[in-house]
Parts: sequence; C-alpha cells; structure tokens
Amino acid sequence: MQQTNQKIPGLVVAGLRGGAGKTVISLGIAAAWRQSDLAVAPFKKGPDYIDAGWLSLAAGRPCYNLDTYLCADSQVQESYSTHSKNCDIALVEGNRGLFDGIDIQGRTSTAELAKLLNLPLLLVVDCTKSTRTIAALILGCMHFDPDLDIVGVILNRVAGKRHENKVRDNIKQFCNLPVFGAVPKLGSRDFPERHMGLVPMAEHALSMDSVAAAERVARASIDLDWLYRACVESTNRVTPKKPLPAKLPHLRVPPPPAVDHGAKRPKIGIIRDSAFQFYYPDNLEALEALGAELCYISPLRESRIPLVDAIYMGGGFPETHAAQLSANTAFSENLRLLAARGLPIYAECGGFIFLGQSLTLEGVVYPMAGVLPVRFGLSKRPVGHGYTQVRVVEENPYFKQGEVIRGHEFRYSTVLEIDQTQGAMAFSMERGKGIINGLDGFFTNRVFATYTHILAPGTPAWAEAILNQARIYQSRQECNF
Repeated sequence: MQQTNQKIPGLVVAGLRGGAGKTVISLGIAAAWRQSDLAVAPFKKGPDYIDAGWLSLAAGRPCYNLDTYLCADSQVQESYSTHSKNCDIALVEGNRGLFDGIDIQGRTSTAELAKLLNLPLLLVVDCTKSTRTIAALILGCMHFDPDLDIVGVILNRVAGKRHENKVRDNIKQFCNLPVFGAVPKLGSRDFPERHMGLVPMAEHALSMDSVAAAERVARASIDLDWLYRACVESTNRVTPKKPLPAKLPHLRVPPPPAVDHGAKRPKIGIIRDSAFQFYYPDNLEALEALGAELCYISPLRESRIPLVDAIYMGGGFPETHAAQLSANTAFSENLRLLAARGLPIYAECGGFIFLGQSLTLEGVVYPMAGVLPVRFGLSKRPVGHGYTQVRVVEENPYFKQGEVIRGHEFRYSTVLEIDQTQGAMAFSMERGKGIINGLDGFFTNRVFATYTHILAPGTPAWAEAILNQARIYQSRQECNF
C-alpha cells in the first residue's frame, strides 16, 4: 500500500532522556507497520550506526541519518524527502532528550528536527515509579515549545494495569493528549545493551528474533492503526513550524561534481563484516554516485584482498573479534604489502585500530595489521564521544589545508603509543578529542586514519578525494602492465 498524495505522513519518536526506551518501541512500530503491508521509511536523528542498523532491519530498507550539525538544513530536508518517497509513512527515531542539543538554544535537538521536517512527535515516557508526575513532564514539554505538534504519548515500563490507569487518567486530565499504548517493563534478553546503545545488529545472532519480539510487544501494547491514522491526520492539518535560526557556522552545499561515464570505474574495497559494520548508506552511495564500483571484503573470512583501487575501512568493534583478526596473518601481510605499494586506504575508528600494530585487551596483546605505527588499548569508559570539528592543518591526499570539517567520534580505545615521526597529523581539533594532543587524521603515504567519522553529504570532498586517489592508483597500475 502506498500513498497517492505527494506528502508522505511521518512521525518523530522522541523521549525525555536517553534510555527511555524509544529505540525498542520504534523498532516494534516499524516492524509491525511493515508486516501490515505499509512501506516504512526509517530514519535516525543524529550520528548513530547501531540504532540505524536495527531500524533498517525492522523496516526492510536502508535507514538514513538526519543530522543538522553534520549537514546543512537543506540537505537534511532533501534526504528525508528523497528517501521517504513512494513510502506510506516515515518514522524518525530521535536521540537523547527531546530538547537536548549542542547549545542552550537546543539547536540540533530532536525538537528542532521535527519542526524542520514539519512532522508530529510521539513522546515515549518512562513511567518507572511515577504517576501524576508524568503528566507534569508532558505538560512541561507542551509549554516549553508550543510550536511542536505532539500527537500523543506511549507509556513505557508500566508496572501493571493499576499503574497504567493512574498515569492515563492524569494525562487525560492535564494534557488532553492521546495515549496510544502502554508497554510493560521488559528484560534485556531480547535487546542487550552495550556501548551506550543496543548491541550492533550484525553481532546479535538472533537479530530477526529480536525484531520479531519488538513487533509482538508493539502489537500487544500499542494501538498501531490509531497511531497511523493520527499521523495521516496530522500531516494533512499541520502548518509548517519554524525551527530556530541556525547560528552555527554556515554549511555550504556544493554542486555534485561531473562524472565521466566513459571512464573505467574505480573499484573501492569496503572492509565490512561483523567486526567492521559502521557505514552510513550516504557514504557508500556517495562513492557510487561518483562512479565507484564497491567490493565488500572481510578480514575475518578472507586471506587476500581482491584487485581494488582503494580501500575504505569503517568503524565497528574490532575488540570483540581481536583474536580472529590477529590470527588472519595472511590478510594483514597482504594489506601491509598493498599499503607499501601506494594503495589508498581511508580508515575510521575501528578501521584505524586494525591498521595499527596491536590491540591490548586485559593484558593480552593481539597483533593487528601493522600498517601504522600505533598501539591501542581499551578503556572501560568512552575516551572520545560527541560531535567534532577539525581544521585541516597539514597537506594530505584527502583534504585541503584550511578546510573545516564537522564529524563525530565515539571510542573506547586508547592510544598507548604512536610514532609520529613516521607520519603526520592532518587535523587540529576545534571540537572533540581526536587521536592525541588535540590532533587527528594520522597519515603516511596514501593511508589516512582518523577517529572522526564524517557524513558524506556534509563533507562531499571526502568521496571526491577517495575517487581521485583511486583513479591515480588505477592509472599507475595500468602503466605497470
């Protein structure tokens, strides 16, 4: 079933804080609507790989990230419009608390995204040990920003029918908002949490069972038909709301570069398996849009790297696969040889760790690929977490000097040792942690490694640079034959 009108109904699922349960509820709603023959376009607000992976599995289509810090407002609107086209409904999962952003004005918050996209909000409220206070919290949100269209509420972690009825009565009395459902307290068996979010879907052996469990919870606890009708009605009646004027430095949206369709397509190797799974669909699609052919490679399963013109290594959790990665010495030797021959390699976070000399976990040293002179350890707490802004201060193969790039970092790894005499740091951190001493972007020859993740629409020079380096390598290889 698909909407015939041009305006697709949409919904932003928001919470009053992180950990309120909006991810599992979003998964359940998306999966249940999908099983009801609705085409659901999933989105995740902010920089997030894990929740986005689960939402993609639940909806049966790629989940795109919407981030007004990493991208211009117009790019966010374009992404939403493009990727919800021909669907019946769009579901956007927010992050953190509804009004939480990077500054006191709440810019980059879920609330501002809802207004930017002109979408209604569904509040997921954790009712643990609370009754009347829940109505006060919801009423506070309604008055804090009257421009928001809060379409209704889902109660989460209710202790029983008596508890549920008390909360419902107070919301009806003081807020006059629909309560679309009440979800009981759930255990962590179906959705174990790690690293400040759900376990990555690729690491969850029973991922489809977990999504099915979320769907059962949604069907049993939420009036899904009523919620869908409310979204349709809200879409038809709502007037555009103005988000806060952006006071962040302006993000320029450059035109896409021309592609020579007659040229041989460079082949880009994507290191992707359960150890390296953090890739934005936008990034991979940006490479393809510029003419790249993508080739997926697993250092967990393969001993050699196929013929490629460049490699893109995304993030992940190599620490959970350290022994297996370390044991695959043939792959590491092949990677070192190709790097020495000038193969362009761009690595983010987990990929950076794999390029290093070793990873030490609980006193055990696991040799890594040995491409870069860096040794890593692991902390029990995040070492770098949040948005970043870097300035390019060193000439390098991928970014122009003076360029300012926005990204994000999320790492538990620590740099135990790094030999900076064997490379250089391209980035000076204007916001964020980086690798060491306020610097990031370690590079040597055509290998570039960073803790800063970027989203391609906001940094289009990234994909262009990788393709450029791949074509240079490709032409050199052809000259050698």
